[in-house]
Amino acid sequence: MAPLIAAIDQGTSSTRFLVFNAKNAELVCQQQVELQQMFPKEGWVEEDPREILQSVYTCMQRACEQLGRLHVDVSCIKAVGVTNQRETTVVWDRESGEPLYNAIVWLDLRTQSTVERLISKTPGRNKNHLRKQTGLPISTYFSAVKLRWLLDNVEEVREAVRNGRAMFGTVDSWIIWCLTGGRDGGTHCTDVTNASRTLLFNIHSRTWDPELCRFFDVPMDLLPQVKSSSEIYGWVSSGPLAGVPVSGCLGDQSAALVGQMCFQEGQAKNTYGTGCFLLRNTGTKPVMSSHGLLTTLAYQLGPESPPCYALEGSVAIAGAVVRWLKDNMGIIQSSAEIEKLAAAAGSSYGCYFVPAFSGLYAPYWEPSARGTICGLTQFTNKSHLAFAALEAVCFQTKEILEAMNQDSGVPLNTLQVDGGMTSNRLLMQLQADILGVSVVRATMSETTALGAAMAAGAAEGVGVWSLSAGDLPRVQTERYEPQINLEECQSRFARWKKAVQKSMNWEVADNGIPRWCSVLHFYW
Repeated sequence: MAPLIAAIDQGTSSTRFLVFNAKNAELVCQQQVELQQMFPKEGWVEEDPREILQSVYTCMQRACEQLGRLHVDVSCIKAVGVTNQRETTVVWDRESGEPLYNAIVWLDLRTQSTVERLISKTPGRNKNHLRKQTGLPISTYFSAVKLRWLLDNVEEVREAVRNGRAMFGTVDSWIIWCLTGGRDGGTHCTDVTNASRTLLFNIHSRTWDPELCRFFDVPMDLLPQVKSSSEIYGWVSSGPLAGVPVSGCLGDQSAALVGQMCFQEGQAKNTYGTGCFLLRNTGTKPVMSSHGLLTTLAYQLGPESPPCYALEGSVAIAGAVVRWLKDNMGIIQSSAEIEKLAAAAGSSYGCYFVPAFSGLYAPYWEPSARGTICGLTQFTNKSHLAFAALEAVCFQTKEILEAMNQDSGVPLNTLQVDGGMTSNRLLMQLQADILGVSVVRATMSETTALGAAMAAGAAEGVGVWSLSAGDLPRVQTERYEPQINLEECQSRFARWKKAVQKSMNWEVADNGIPRWCSVLHFYW
């Protein structure tokens, strides 16, 4: 059996453990455990760090048992990588090893008053006051404001800080610390991609920034050591994989970028899930956005390797619009039906759907927008609406790509895509037509986990892959080329943008001021 590389893919709704053949990147086995989210108050989203950790151990154990049934020795696993939901915040006790509070999930909104207080102390009440150092706005989205809330509101956290027992980390840090021994010598670390989502990390020096820590009043001794995305952090301390190095770590969207082999400046990937997260490799220097995008660390594949940066754009509603057609409208019975239904129409026939169910994200960041369907006639039927919904996903992606082209100055010629929606071939062809560039779909859908596995297998001391030799596995792809002329594409896009304007300033407060959407509270 060829060497195997494993990946822990710890997401918002589930944890998975996947094992790949290092020779050809084929998926050998995988196990998944669903997670329960808790909503103690409106806008609050929590998860139990113990449950997260137990789900990791359960998936690992079951995967090893599955390998046994396949007559594969677990000793073939040479390294483990970790990829994780970003920004979710955990604080725990270094002596007991126990969490001091539930994990506050990335989309939690309890920190809005914290954000407002922090912004109020900046010159001119500027939400972008820290962007030069961090590439990010001051927002409920990021980890530092969640940590600040914990320090302000949870006595157990404050006491542990006073006694020098508190440890902070995103989910990757919690998992790696526990896997490598926990209170008995576990490694307290994170990688540059996760650190760059905290608002405490200087993306230029690639270190925790004392000035940022003072701004948030966060003691620096709480913070994990920042390492590259590909090096040995420690070794699994117990269980069937005891002694295997943990040697790769990437936030989930960065892991997808690596798994898609987007290693060249200008390459971009879009992950189509509930929403869309589009990252574009901007090379070894950060590019600051003036068009509503985030600047973030893409990866650093080795402590001596140069870091690479990315511009990131987020679309709130992608796959969720299909779920809305199914659950709310009853137009389809399963998500898989939308391709056939849309294909029956072959066009939206002038119908345009703006799924701004919770406002608009990048590049608008307009929380007052609401969902809008324009251009309806007596001829319009459910097939046209299904087609318009798929087009909406593609138009939103085009808007982000245009913003990225303007920010980076490097025109896109190919978009790598992954995620559950990419199995819809009609959607993929529409995306190529609307973008006017080639769309390349990975036929192996687990590119996020593969990216973490690649980082782990390429680490010095593991030696499964050599980055310098360029022998990383290549995932098979399908390619979609544009099939409509530029004039038609521009006409359809212009009408879409007209529909977007119709959706703006829909939700207003009694005083006539737009009521801010409470999803991510990005104000650009």
